[in-house]
Amino acid sequence: MPFLIVRNDITKMNVDAIVNAANNSLLGGGGVDGAIHRAAGPQLLRECRTLHGCETGDARITKGYNLPAKYVIHTVGPVWNGGSHNEKVLLTSCYRKSLELAKAYKCETVAFPLISAGVYGYPKDKALRVAIDTISEFLTDNDMLVYIVIFDKQSFKISEKLVADIRQFIDDRYVDEHYIETAERRRIFKKIKNIASDEDFEGCSSVAEPLTDDITVCLPSRPLDAYIKELDESFSEMLLRKISEKGMKDSQCYKKANIDRKLFSKIKNDKLYKPSKPTAIAFAIALELSLSETKELLEKAGFALSHSSVFDIIIEYFIRNKNYNVFDINDALFQFDQPLLGC
Repeated sequence: MPFLIVRNDITKMNVDAIVNAANNSLLGGGGVDGAIHRAAGPQLLRECRTLHGCETGDARITKGYNLPAKYVIHTVGPVWNGGSHNEKVLLTSCYRKSLELAKAYKCETVAFPLISAGVYGYPKDKALRVAIDTISEFLTDNDMLVYIVIFDKQSFKISEKLVADIRQFIDDRYVDEHYIETAERRRIFKKIKNIASDEDFEGCSSVAEPLTDDITVCLPSRPLDAYIKELDESFSEMLLRKISEKGMKDSQCYKKANIDRKLFSKIKNDKLYKPSKPTAIAFAIALELSLSETKELLEKAGFALSHSSVFDIIIEYFIRNKNYNVFDINDALFQFDQPLLGC
């Protein structure tokens, strides 16, 4: 099951378990810890007293009491001391042991705060990297819906260089409606060119005709009937063909795409199923398709990539840079207030 970043109050998350960024005493404190204790009520504190504290990097579990969550998993993150005092190892342990406890208690949905990124001073971008790497590794072998819950935008931070690079990429490609309209007309012309007769291809290994300075129509020398056959492919059929061509297992693909197994099953068993655009793109990312291959897959679902959309430009940025990590992409999409990939 997938891993999502959401902006919410963790005490209001309707999940099987929420994770509390606690202190060693487990007796409550400020920030997320205090908010969870207040929302859960005094019974939580009474049960926490019976646990006799928790070591840094370890985790304990209690009932959720007045919270929507059935359980609270308490974990103690490290205080940041420059990064040379085992902080990363301890923070990784917080996430891993919390997830193992959730699994032991048969939790299907878990919500985490960004552990140690508040008063404990762990740099937010580094804390986020640890969270993503540890959770995504766990989900490779386990079915669980995991959330990172961000209370406000200031609580979330990715690399400033990455943000700057993406902003520049957006600025370089964002176009106004006039150019979009023109590009759409050229796209239609390109499609007309691509259904020319066999005679038009005779004696040619390939044809490249520039339509503008940056648009080229390429007609490779495959038999025309092969193209016609592929035109009849549905999104589901093309997706399954691509998975087979990549030598992937179905489970590898949908997990890498951050897609729920049940949704993948629907797509697989209904060749006329039309996914959402973020879902279609998530599969293109999982398959590590090129930009042109991604556009081809999207067309089967009735979508296109456009330089009039910030979401589309961010997707293009990651594909051009050959970064096919769906969690890295979702971090950037969240930073720019865009829909996330997967579900």
